[in-house]
Amino acid sequence: MLQTAPALSADPKLNRERRLAELKQEIQELKQLRNAVILSHLYERLEVQNIADHLGDSLGLSQVAAKTDADVIIFCGVHFMAETAKLLSPQKKVFLGNRNAGCPMADMITRDDLIRFKADHPGVPVVAYVNTSAEVKAESDVCCTSANAVGVVRALQAPKILCVPDQHLAKYIQSQVPEVEVICWNGFCPTHLRMHVEDVITLKKQYPEALVLAHPECDDPIKDLADFIGSTTKIRETALKSDQRVFIVCTEDGVRQRLADDCPDKLFLTPTQACAVCPNMKLTRLENIRNTLLNMPVEEEIIIPENLAIKARRTLDLMMEIHG
Repeated sequence: MLQTAPALSADPKLNRERRLAELKQEIQELKQLRNAVILSHLYERLEVQNIADHLGDSLGLSQVAAKTDADVIIFCGVHFMAETAKLLSPQKKVFLGNRNAGCPMADMITRDDLIRFKADHPGVPVVAYVNTSAEVKAESDVCCTSANAVGVVRALQAPKILCVPDQHLAKYIQSQVPEVEVICWNGFCPTHLRMHVEDVITLKKQYPEALVLAHPECDDPIKDLADFIGSTTKIRETALKSDQRVFIVCTEDGVRQRLADDCPDKLFLTPTQACAVCPNMKLTRLENIRNTLLNMPVEEEIIIPENLAIKARRTLDLMMEIHG
């Protein structure tokens, strides 16, 4: 399978393109050998997105993978996403594209934190954003995504809820469901908060016809300027379907890159573009995917103890019962 590499060119760009082509070929061969499926979140590097079998957001990718006959899942994203894939596909081997890719927001609440939070608000149901660890999900009542959070909260018909960990998603839910008291944990996504409303205003002045597309994890001032608020997948779908030609994309820059590649006839802008990059999402490279498929290291396989998995899976199942 592995062949002697051709002589290097004097052109570094040509060498890089040649190496990428070799890696892609190796990955395709190893994927067939392992009966693997490769999933990529829309925040990943474009070269990783382009090698994936499926693109999307974390829950949607896990649901797609569960329906395949693959024996192995390579999830190019961050740790909680690979855990979700394992919860929905317990019989499959699951690996993270890069074992070091974590999520700062998910790390802002632990199981013990949530137990104390619940003790302060006895009897109040917990709605856990899917961007949480399996341990936190197991201590929650139901999960939600950025796409279905409002619908899940409405369906609970509770007078108040606890929402963890993202305070900005919680504030968005509160704005859409004012009849429910939303008590939030003070977590946040550092990448989304590095985008500033002043930069959106500046871009809007330069491109007054531009549509502003924002993720719920953005701060309120940015969401207040948005023409559309939604998940990464919904942002992409909205831009692809729209007749508008210019968009200000207020989420991680991987989405802008994906859209620019999908629609070269449209202009996609990101406020403070250099800051709108999640360093964890960018850890995964083609070399990581190739090495994982080649070695399938036992110590890197995602393992969730069954007693924990049963409780965590229940919150996902209830969410899907509520909102498909």
